[in-house]
Amino acid sequence: MSVVTRFAPSPTGFLHIGGARTALYNWLYARHTGGKYLVRIEDTDKARSTPEAVQAIFDGLAWLGLLGDEEPVYQSAQLNRHAEVAKELVAKGRAYYCYCTPEELQTMREEAKAAGKPMRYNGMWRDRDPSEAPAGVDPVVRLKAPLEGETTLVDHIQGEVTVQNEQLDDFVLLRGDGTPTYMLSVVVDDHDMGITHVLRGDDHLNNAFRQAALYRAMEWDVPEFGHIPLIHGADGAKLSKRHGALGVDAYREMGYLPETVKNYLLRLGWGHGDDEIISSAQAVEWFTLEAVGRSPSRFDLAKLENLNGHYIREADDSRLTDLVIAGLGNVDETGQKRILKGMDGLKQRAKTIVELTENAAFYTASVPLNFTEKAQNLLTEEALSHLTALTAELEAMPDWNEEAIEQAVRTIAEKADIKLGKLAQPLRAALTGSTVSPGIFEVAAVLERAETLARLKAICGTAQ
Repeated sequence: MSVVTRFAPSPTGFLHIGGARTALYNWLYARHTGGKYLVRIEDTDKARSTPEAVQAIFDGLAWLGLLGDEEPVYQSAQLNRHAEVAKELVAKGRAYYCYCTPEELQTMREEAKAAGKPMRYNGMWRDRDPSEAPAGVDPVVRLKAPLEGETTLVDHIQGEVTVQNEQLDDFVLLRGDGTPTYMLSVVVDDHDMGITHVLRGDDHLNNAFRQAALYRAMEWDVPEFGHIPLIHGADGAKLSKRHGALGVDAYREMGYLPETVKNYLLRLGWGHGDDEIISSAQAVEWFTLEAVGRSPSRFDLAKLENLNGHYIREADDSRLTDLVIAGLGNVDETGQKRILKGMDGLKQRAKTIVELTENAAFYTASVPLNFTEKAQNLLTEEALSHLTALTAELEAMPDWNEEAIEQAVRTIAEKADIKLGKLAQPLRAALTGSTVSPGIFEVAAVLERAETLARLKAICGTAQ
């Protein structure tokens, strides 16, 4: 059997982090087994589904490299097919029309509540003749669920799970207006798409038993299931926005790389020994459902940020430069060349692309610079005197490289009988406007002679 998985989000909002992990696990399992990974948009809730949300989901999946292997399926396009299946079940005697009025259903709820029992439909129309139907009631179609015995599902993640069939009521397949319910649509779509493995959040575990009953009523093969534990915050509470329960697009805006997010989500509930940094190729090779844990995972933004720092350091300088330039906007050719040349030094300290962009901005600045308060405090009268001497030393240098620049700074420091840092720190402030930057000799080399001297003369008041 060739494996076919699917990711089936409802476009009622952004692609949240839990959904992204579900998509990743489906993608990985399909790749690991040499199967197929599909995407279905469950857009039957027209009141809440929006084109903007659909686009946000596709944008998020594209950014993570998790678009389907075929064109996406839209559930709303299959509604007639879903209704046909319900009517076929009625014709086979495996489903029936229920003419309960809203008042009768309310009475059932109240009686169940008074008895301390969960609300279940009592089957009052299960074996009645439709000729007894009251006038003016649009019937729903209900499945004739098994009443006795038990149903056992062997879940790839949760293990063997058994439910007594008496707990499964005759759930609705078609509403009174003829529209299919979620339970019917999901089963028909999964069957028609050839889905062999349904991998989703464990909040759907109870649905699996009802859906299995529907598969069997249609005499279709029941897919294999894997229900993934939900994600909690670092404090163990249900994941919320304060923990990082944001859309994937938000992580992109916050400066995370897609490979970071994929690696982090992979390890958020799945493990391979002590390995933390796992490439896509390794993930495909190693991924199994049996290695997915049964307990909720804990989302930790600090760990995500540290991991992002690793991937930034490993990333190609040209790619990072493009991201930084996009963040800065309106960078001229000279600024672009400086950022690329200085990227190796810049990326060693950054944990997000936003931070990297902020740190690179001084390479594109024009004289006079804007100084932070700490940088301004370093530019004392004494420091400016040393920088003036350094300017003359640098101007006279025959070669312009890091080694020559460092030697010039050391020479002036020795002449002034001060420690190297007493000159290097004001130099950093003068060239970058900040007290934090890559190595200052590297910075001067990247800026090149003319720009370095221009910035020093501007701050020292010796501009010609």
